[in-house]
Amino acid sequence: MEKNYGSKRIVVGAHYGLRDWLAQRITAVLMALFTLVVLAQLLMPGKLDYYRWSAIFSAQWMKVLTFVVVVSLAWHVWVGMRDIWMDYIKPVGVRLALQVFTLVWLVGCAGWAVQVLWRL
Repeated sequence: MEKNYGSKRIVVGAHYGLRDWLAQRITAVLMALFTLVVLAQLLMPGKLDYYRWSAIFSAQWMKVLTFVVVVSLAWHVWVGMRDIWMDYIKPVGVRLALQVFTLVWLVGCAGWAVQVLWRL
């Protein structure tokens, strides 16, 4: 008489779970803190125009913080989109094409954001 306790489960996958969960939470916290910093800057008295925006982002610490947030945003989006592609797109070729497109798009957007940031 064979006793079967629980189910036989085959563990597969790349085991990204905890690392990706942590990455999503950490990048979300960084983006939320950045949003609060920018809101604090905007709530200061004065006219909201190009010169004010330029002044907010001209400080070196703000450029560094913005760069970190741009990288965090790209990583956050990559983890989310990669999980969506892996979960819902079954043909390997289509999934690979979508992942490559997503990476190229995110690198392009991050590069453009950095270019805009350092132009100020």
